[in-house]
Amino acid sequence: MSQAIQHNSQVMMTRHPKFLRTAEALRPALSRQAHPPIAVVEAHADAAALFGWRAEPVSTLAAFYQRELSSGDSVIIDFGSHYVGYLHFLCQSAGSPPDAPAHLQLTFGETLSEVCEPFSDYQGWLSSSWLQQQDLWLDVLPAEIDLPRRYCFRYLKVEVKAVSRKFRLQFTQIEVNAVTSASGACPAATTSDPQLRAIDNVAVLTLQNCMQEVFEDGPKRDRRLWLGDLRLQALVNDVTFARHDLVRRCLYLFAGHTREDGMVSANVFVQPDVIADDTFLFDYSLFFVDVLYNYLQSAEDMATARELWPTARRQVELALTRCDASGIVRDSDDWWVFIDWQASLNKQAAAQGVLIYCLQRAIWLAERFEPELAASYCQRLQQLKAAALDALWDPQQGFYVSGARRQVSWASQIWLVLAEVGTPQQRREIMRNLEKNPPAVAMNTPYLRHHYIAALLQCGLRDEAIAQIKAYWGAMVDYGADTFWEIFDPAHPDFSPYGSKLINSYCHAWSCTPAWFIRQYGL
Repeated sequence: MSQAIQHNSQVMMTRHPKFLRTAEALRPALSRQAHPPIAVVEAHADAAALFGWRAEPVSTLAAFYQRELSSGDSVIIDFGSHYVGYLHFLCQSAGSPPDAPAHLQLTFGETLSEVCEPFSDYQGWLSSSWLQQQDLWLDVLPAEIDLPRRYCFRYLKVEVKAVSRKFRLQFTQIEVNAVTSASGACPAATTSDPQLRAIDNVAVLTLQNCMQEVFEDGPKRDRRLWLGDLRLQALVNDVTFARHDLVRRCLYLFAGHTREDGMVSANVFVQPDVIADDTFLFDYSLFFVDVLYNYLQSAEDMATARELWPTARRQVELALTRCDASGIVRDSDDWWVFIDWQASLNKQAAAQGVLIYCLQRAIWLAERFEPELAASYCQRLQQLKAAALDALWDPQQGFYVSGARRQVSWASQIWLVLAEVGTPQQRREIMRNLEKNPPAVAMNTPYLRHHYIAALLQCGLRDEAIAQIKAYWGAMVDYGADTFWEIFDPAHPDFSPYGSKLINSYCHAWSCTPAWFIRQYGL
């Protein structure tokens, strides 16, 4: 399967009005809080710094408010942390009465590099419209400006593109009105490890900034609800803000607009109306089952789980049609499954693991809502596990293989371990073998890294899990991350699957799970 953009505009979709009404009734109110900047900084090229740029404070906010700006002047303002919200500022003219508009260009960056490197150089394959920049023409001064578009940033670059020679521009106030639906206090983590506490703090802020009217994948990009991200966000939400109503809303949004055959979309737009995207992923649709399973365990809401069980069951039914007679998920070049941002990854074995993992959750749900189905599901589960051992296990390598070329990857081992294929001892040996003989097809995202940590903990390798959390998420903290990133390859921090680090999301939902591990497992 290629990793690109799906186009399925001919697919017929079905709306389920009752589910959509329930979702709308659960729309949360957003809390707002104003935050001023902390300093004006200068950016210096520095090969040793993150993405090649280092910030140095050069002015206080009070001194900045005394400065008069002319055409060609620019400043970089540091807000001190990562915020999602709306920029508010006051400015006035200095000198003679303003005889022409003031033209400003505002550039917003989650990282310093985004306000230092020209967007005109962007060559990635995602739309450049995601790059955060806005031009303003102020016809009347003084002016009080509230930008209508929400931005996601720590750094703000203000460029005065043009004022007339008769006057200069002076800012008198600037702040961001940060928004989130993560209202209420988040209990502090109880870990005594200072590095894990620091990681937990960043993870919680990552989740908080992604909690808007839905659990967004990233408040800069894509600013919408993805099922794979929701699954991990819901876990962290359980042990932090406990907004179970937001998880419930998101479940109803996915169930409210499905493909004609009942398959849920990989992601959903909620403005101006609820529209499921025409992107469908084998693993993401199955994760609807897992989100519902975890929601019921956390919220103990039997009524919602019972109402949404048919939607969950349908995802299992559709996924099972992908299996051949022996019980192996069929591989091909034209099917869509995510697993990780890894272009060379063959995903057959990992998809087999996802199917088994979610079928186990479906059995638990079926026992409560459709017990006559549980026995047949158990039979299929045993068939899928036996087929995986028979067709995918390579005893000589001590690894599972995937696809016609029998590829060995981290993802295949992780997902078949999580699916509890093989004996506990075998699974433990696989996890140790990954460290001794790491496959060339590696992990590229915190998303797959989450599942690696989960597999370590499932196998009782607690110390190894802690070490991996510190080595991976701790490295982002050491780089100065305020929130955790969508993509992080420690050997190549500027890696982007989209062709440019400028388009990467640096506050991304699937990266926030250290808070769940730390709190759920008492690390």
